[in-house]
Amino acid sequence: MLAMLAAGTAVALTGCATAEGEPVEAGAAGGEIPAPPPAEPGLAPPPGGPRSIISPGTITALPGPGRSMALTVDDGANPEVVAAYIQWAEDTGARFTFFVTGAFEAWTIHRDALRPLVDSGQIQLGNHTWDHAALTGIGSTAVADQLGRTKTFLRNNFGVDGTPFYRPPFGYHNAAVDKVAADLGYTVPTMWYGSLSDSGLITEEYLIECARKYFAAQTIIIGHANFAPVTHCYGQLVDIINERNLSLVTLNDVLQVAP
Repeated sequence: MLAMLAAGTAVALTGCATAEGEPVEAGAAGGEIPAPPPAEPGLAPPPGGPRSIISPGTITALPGPGRSMALTVDDGANPEVVAAYIQWAEDTGARFTFFVTGAFEAWTIHRDALRPLVDSGQIQLGNHTWDHAALTGIGSTAVADQLGRTKTFLRNNFGVDGTPFYRPPFGYHNAAVDKVAADLGYTVPTMWYGSLSDSGLITEEYLIECARKYFAAQTIIIGHANFAPVTHCYGQLVDIINERNLSLVTLNDVLQVAP
């Protein structure tokens, strides 16, 4: 399902491009010490006003006019990348939706750091199955188990169950899968408009190229918490978001599903 992760991945909350040599500042005794990295710039708050009412069913973008963008982050195969996303949220006010694959230990490792952000609504959690099974290739009972196990995991660890939003692994779903999901409360299969293309290992330069291609108003963007390059690019992602006058939002910030 995923390429093998490199052990000991270093996580740094810096820009993709690093100039030769580090800036220095004078120390109290007249020596020179490395200057601290600059703080990440902030992001605009979510828009006010009423949420858009949507019917149950598949979504690929945010409806209506506006300048919102929903960054949705799948999997969580690398605990260090999950930690870096949490730090990015704390540093900049970034709001996004994690689609949690429950079997990955990152969600348990970082439960205590993540829980306050979930409680406040800054980070939303959705269901991405238990172990990333291709749902169209298994029976209804197995589909229910995949979604039901993660639903229970989310409720027990974070006090939410991710309903009504679920993301089928690989984007594979059909009417039979959606019916089982809906019976569990997941009435909105959540697809996407553009991708950071980082489910596997890519370069930082290509990730930023994808962001520049797809970051736009009213889009749902898919990323992944699997490999380190994204953790080096938060500053540049913030720059793109601010340059385009976008507001990062969770799905719950802007959507309400009609009964």
